[in-house]
Amino acid sequence: MAANTLPTRALIVIDVQNEYLTGNLPIEYPAPQHTLANISIAMDTARVAGIPVIVVQQTSPATSPLFAIGSAGWQLHPVVASRPHDLYLRKVQPSAYSENDLAQWLNVRGINTLTVVGYMTHNCNASTINHALHNGTSVEFLHDASGSLSYHNQAGYASAEEIHRVFSVVLQSRFAAVLSTQEWVHLVKSGSRAILDNIYHSSLRARGLLQDEVTHRR
Repeated sequence: MAANTLPTRALIVIDVQNEYLTGNLPIEYPAPQHTLANISIAMDTARVAGIPVIVVQQTSPATSPLFAIGSAGWQLHPVVASRPHDLYLRKVQPSAYSENDLAQWLNVRGINTLTVVGYMTHNCNASTINHALHNGTSVEFLHDASGSLSYHNQAGYASAEEIHRVFSVVLQSRFAAVLSTQEWVHLVKSGSRAILDNIYHSSLRARGLLQDEVTHRR
């Protein structure tokens, strides 16, 4: 999106399902009740502002240990299920763009900015954000309306906090403007656009070669 173009937004709510709250893949950081509250704020703000809301539901075969279709874990959490939406999508891959007409749906409505909330930061959110960027869509990511869990595998161990924090930093450097929910609400009400950083300046700051004001979000 050009620097002087005002945002025409859609809010995409990714995989806010019981599996991440009371099921076999519990979100650890940020605290799920905190992120659920912010997801509800984002959805309510979008509705009042006339921003289309897209709800996405991860779906796996009935024999799967995660997101098995029809299971309690597969169901949308009541925070999302109880609120209206404009488009509902099921997916089997991480990206919400996979095997559907999401890109066309956004294009027909002139939407140039996709606001991402839901789970997980490092998986389906990051995949959707990358996909949107490659389609020429600007992205906003609400870091306190998302979350991660810890991993331990052949590559090592990473805590949920580390994963969420590092992905947020990387996303802000190129892929999405990373905001708190309250910052986003202010942008929506003011009709303003978010500020996206860049790889070069992010690297210069890390090396102490650029001194400017940066607000660190946790």
